[in-house]
Amino acid sequence: MLRSLARARRVLFIGGKGGVGKTTVATATALAAAREGRRVLLVSTDPAHNLGHLWGCEIGARVRRLAPNLDGLELDPEQTARAHLEEVGAALRKLMPEHLGAEVDRHMALSRETPGMHEAAMLERIAELVEQGDRDHDLLVFDTAPSGHTARLMALPEMMSAWVDGMLHRQSRSRHFGEVLRGLGRDDDVGRQAIGAVEGGRARGAGDPADARDDRIRSLLNRRRHRFEHLREVLADRERTAFVIVLTAERLPVLETLELHAQLQRAGIHVGGLVVNKRSPLDAGEFLAHRAALEAGHLEELARSLPGVPLLELPLLPGEPVGRDALEAFSARLAG
Repeated sequence: MLRSLARARRVLFIGGKGGVGKTTVATATALAAAREGRRVLLVSTDPAHNLGHLWGCEIGARVRRLAPNLDGLELDPEQTARAHLEEVGAALRKLMPEHLGAEVDRHMALSRETPGMHEAAMLERIAELVEQGDRDHDLLVFDTAPSGHTARLMALPEMMSAWVDGMLHRQSRSRHFGEVLRGLGRDDDVGRQAIGAVEGGRARGAGDPADARDDRIRSLLNRRRHRFEHLREVLADRERTAFVIVLTAERLPVLETLELHAQLQRAGIHVGGLVVNKRSPLDAGEFLAHRAALEAGHLEELARSLPGVPLLELPLLPGEPVGRDALEAFSARLAG
């Protein structure tokens, strides 16, 4: 199931409750696709940095080659948000009249602690990677943060597009963007992060008459709107994108999986399959046999609730799949 999804899709999101083995499953899927000749980018959005721990090397915000045809990238929410705000501030200072520079700095300082800042900055980076993916890689595999964070992130493109549309409408009625900037505090906290960096040096409007500056701001907002719209289209296209939920066969992970599945459906995102990781063996003594029977009951409940979603079971292993050789062995367990 995982290999089939990796062959047929351009974007895969691997998510689920914390501690169920999302990073291992994402890595195994990426490795299997890379072995078949696809150019794969494996991206972790989890601040725990488990991807680097799994590979036994440092993986940061710059793309690093992990294996033939496989590149890796770790997005740290704090670092991503900081870089995002620096770009936003630089862009606004170029676009604003000089006397509004202090106002820009004040809003950027306030934005650092606003709810949704990390999600908004991460969404911007994910949107960039999806745009670039068509040029540089055949498949993007996102190893996501735990369920609640991921569900909010998946719902953001719609919110951000609507916010930018509102900004464009307001900007069209305002000769000077300073009025829009002063009104940011009344907009929702996630939306105020929608403006990004100016591409290619100094903005055309800097030092020019107000109408030229307003044209540049409108162009900037339109570019952001198109980026969010493109991401929303990709996420909603089941021919290009699938979400895989990883879980263990226990009551709480099953219940959280059902909730995550419902949230993703509401966001218009197709769930391509379920992966039950660390499945207890039936033939390894009375204790584990009892565990396996208990797990089977939970999985029956899951199958009744989500009858049309493919399900893959992966066994509990005696050791941890750490390092390339162990990850290759784990990847070989994936069904075709």
